[in-house]
Amino acid sequence: MRLIKFIILGIGLTLTIFLFYSCLDDDDYSSTRIWSSIATVHPLEDSKSFWLSLDGGTSLLPVSTNIPSYEPKEKQRAFIVYSILSDEYREYDHAVRILDLKSILTKPIAENMGEKNDSIYGTNPVEISDIWIGGGYLNITFEFHYGGFSVHYINLLKTDSVETPFLFEFRHHAYDDDDRYKRKGIVAFDLSKIDTNGEEVELSIKVKTFEGNKNYTIRYNSSKIPDSQTRSYLMDNFIEIR
Repeated sequence: MRLIKFIILGIGLTLTIFLFYSCLDDDDYSSTRIWSSIATVHPLEDSKSFWLSLDGGTSLLPVSTNIPSYEPKEKQRAFIVYSILSDEYREYDHAVRILDLKSILTKPIAENMGEKNDSIYGTNPVEISDIWIGGGYLNITFEFHYGGFSVHYINLLKTDSVETPFLFEFRHHAYDDDDRYKRKGIVAFDLSKIDTNGEEVELSIKVKTFEGNKNYTIRYNSSKIPDSQTRSYLMDNFIEIR
């Protein structure tokens, strides 16, 4: 387990214009019209090149960027701020200019360690703000108490339940950090190893909240891309976690 200092995610870009969270089927594009979305990064053969898929299935190819030093990684979710330059560019839905990009904590489902789960993955409460499946990931935004002195650890475990085969636990380890502030976090869990055999099933996520244990359910078919609505969040609302 790596201990990495918390940093507050800034947008890294001073925008002097209003952000339009518009539908991507509006072809009135210009360099002054800006979109903000959550997407999945897909590296290309060139180590510096990549394309992006939105949760609704739209594909974006960056042909210009304000962050040339960005190094794409496979299976990485990200906040993106961009302007659309054209439609139907090569095999992609849009050619875009990347104005800013910040990585989202993206993790596989953690190993169930049985009786050691509490000590390894923690039992600290959170409050779920939003939960959705998009891009093959279970995406969760949440609130937690934060003091700024310890690295917080977030995981999703698959339980050994026979009665509920798709029962998971959302875990938060605060490492005895003080409860000084309420902060927001976002994480995406890779669902590629969860096989539903072509059937739509109900994923059940057990969460310890400040009001006690709660269960959140969401429908999932590993053989079908869900018709998900693209989410838009401001990048500076979230604290980096591990």
